[in-house]
Amino acid sequence: MLGCGVISNARDDERLLTRLRRQLGLRHYSRRTVDVYVAWVKRYIEFHGRQHPKDLAEPEIGAFLTSLAVDSQLSAGTQNQALAALLFLYRDVLGVQIVMGRQVARAKRARRLPVVMTADEVWRVVEELDGLPRLAALLMYGGGLRLMECLTLRVKDLDFAAREITVRGGKGNKDRRTVLPVSLVPELRAHLKRVRKQFDRDLESGRAGVDLPDALARKYPNAATEWSWQWVFPATRFYKTRDGVVRRHHLHETVMQRSMHDAVKAAGLTKRASCHTFRHSFATEMVRAGYDIRTVQELLGHRDVSTAMIYTHVLNRAGGRGIVSPADTLRDPTV
Repeated sequence: MLGCGVISNARDDERLLTRLRRQLGLRHYSRRTVDVYVAWVKRYIEFHGRQHPKDLAEPEIGAFLTSLAVDSQLSAGTQNQALAALLFLYRDVLGVQIVMGRQVARAKRARRLPVVMTADEVWRVVEELDGLPRLAALLMYGGGLRLMECLTLRVKDLDFAAREITVRGGKGNKDRRTVLPVSLVPELRAHLKRVRKQFDRDLESGRAGVDLPDALARKYPNAATEWSWQWVFPATRFYKTRDGVVRRHHLHETVMQRSMHDAVKAAGLTKRASCHTFRHSFATEMVRAGYDIRTVQELLGHRDVSTAMIYTHVLNRAGGRGIVSPADTLRDPTV
């Protein structure tokens, strides 16, 4: 350690976290990632008795990660997320290079097959949903969308003529296009008509306007109140920004998660299916239908084709991956 400095008050703490947020913002990290990284840094500081991170080094980082693994029993992925936050803090905020080695190492992630629902199981779950959660579930399954990619869709992201959905700022801050299910077009159009009426009422009451990404609010000051920028899945309630502006948020992810949990239970599924299972099921059905793996990769937005290759291992053609078990060929020799 370099010393024994302590973050003595909330102002010092907030000053460091403000620097962290600023550096993350400069590198265009998503808001969700910013919040997660800040939360991990806070937890790290509290773990070491509120000592300033500049007075801590590899041994202290290693002790924190070990505690996450042993005491909190967090997954390898979550441990690596915490490590990524700390490495960013030291490298890009404090200007300290952390040496990766025995004391600081990434946790080895187990390679597990994703949970996948059959088409029949998807239908059983969807039948237990209604309203916005039902439509969102069908869109996730029909386009291979992540939960937040679906809930943060804007009206302009749906191209009915081209039958495409544009996912903006997806994982890794990448844009991509995926398929818009033709079967959902009538339901989506009817849904957007209802949303438009709600938007018009909000506009008349002076409460219309959505949050805009990056600096678009300054570049296009009227965009927040334009129909094309509104959420496809708006929330039922308003919220007030720090500047006192009243806006309508998109449907909160917990609403969808709770609905999905109850639907899976009501459908009688024994699989641990979640909202993300719709995405896995979409990819598996695409491979089953004969689409090449690179097409699936592009639709899902995976950086590497090897990530999409996992869906070739969850297909169930004529039993386990098309293999006929020797037990299935046994015959009574006396018959």
